[in-house]
Amino acid sequence: MAPLVLYAGKPADRAAYERHIARAAREAGVEIRLCMDLAEVDPAEVDYLVFAGSGPVSDFAPFTNLKAILSLWAGVENILKLPLPADVPLVRMVEDGLTLGMIDYVVGHVMRHHLDIDQYIEGNFAGEWGVGYPPLARDRHVGVLGLGTLGTACAERLAANDFRVSGWSRSEKSVPGVRCLAGEEGLERVLAEAEILVLLLPLTPDTTRLLDAHRIAMLPQGACIVNAGRGPLIDHDALLAALDAGRLRHATMDVFDIEPLPAGHRYWGHPRVTVTPHIASATRPETASESLVRQIARGERGEPFTNVVDRALGY
Repeated sequence: MAPLVLYAGKPADRAAYERHIARAAREAGVEIRLCMDLAEVDPAEVDYLVFAGSGPVSDFAPFTNLKAILSLWAGVENILKLPLPADVPLVRMVEDGLTLGMIDYVVGHVMRHHLDIDQYIEGNFAGEWGVGYPPLARDRHVGVLGLGTLGTACAERLAANDFRVSGWSRSEKSVPGVRCLAGEEGLERVLAEAEILVLLLPLTPDTTRLLDAHRIAMLPQGACIVNAGRGPLIDHDALLAALDAGRLRHATMDVFDIEPLPAGHRYWGHPRVTVTPHIASATRPETASESLVRQIARGERGEPFTNVVDRALGY
């Protein structure tokens, strides 16, 4: 019998996922029984749970025959707070739409800060000429903290655009065209050179407030930050102090401790801060469905799932 797949994501996305999962399964030749409503299925019969923490499932006890929980999110720190069954693999979402969207966002904002486009948009040079010009990309140092799927893809694209890219991760990595560093000493080296710093780390106890006042002070004078990872990676008071003092030129912030960002937060309207509403990358039903079907096919063939979360590490 074909495996039973239950969609447990946002109700607003149900129609799109129903259409695209069915299409992806048909095109891949994978037979599934797809159910889009928890109320219409016996949880004990579900083989694969397509899951978002904002969806209808919070009690996993009735799902006694699960083969995998397939997350619709790339970040899983909030899912790991739930009472997940210990013996069921949790698979994080890795899909082309997420990756390409993140590349677009990161490269776009790095180029914006590299060229200092804001001064022309805001007219800060009005009445002047000969205000200078930016260095070539090959002379600009960009640091990327986090070399997972998204961080690696962004670092590779920045390197392909001729930036001098250094990447940092918890464990040693190798990325073509990117100087890869690890450990505390490696982090300090990346920070000391990063004229533009991109944050794409997962949120774990070790990365919470990683960018504190001490590490912010390591950045070159006039550096810019692009945070598309997680809000709690940064000590926000320390970041605002560095921006107010002119130590940092700008911060592009897509993620925050509390979302939506409260109306009274100092980031709103700050002349050195750009706020974007968690749009750096999104799980797209048309591409995510292809990833979901590939994972289900692996499970049905008895092959190990890819991108399984290490719960001890938190990603």
